Amino acid sequence: MRCRLQTLAGEFEKKSASFDPGIVPKTGATLVRQWRGRAHTVLVREDGFEYEGQHYRSLTVIAERITGAHWSGPRFFGLIKRTGASLSTEAGP
Repeated sequence: MRCRLQTLAGEFEKKSASFDPGIVPKTGATLVRQWRGRAHTVLVREDGFEYEGQHYRSLTVIAERITGAHWSGPRFFGLIKRTGASLSTEAGP
């Protein structure tokens, strides 16, 4: 739990405009991301994350390992709301 709070605090301190603290995966959840034809699965643990049998303290480190480039881990795994996106699909009058 402490690690998760530290991660949230770090994102908040960076003043990430798209960061939503309401989107925090629960312990035991599985995150799956398709990247270049391969499914990458991450297990959410109480003390961080597990990817390919190794423990990580942040999703960002995992996203960088997968892509070879700097990515926001929460954004890479779809845990961030898109700013400016319309949620309504209804047509006007």
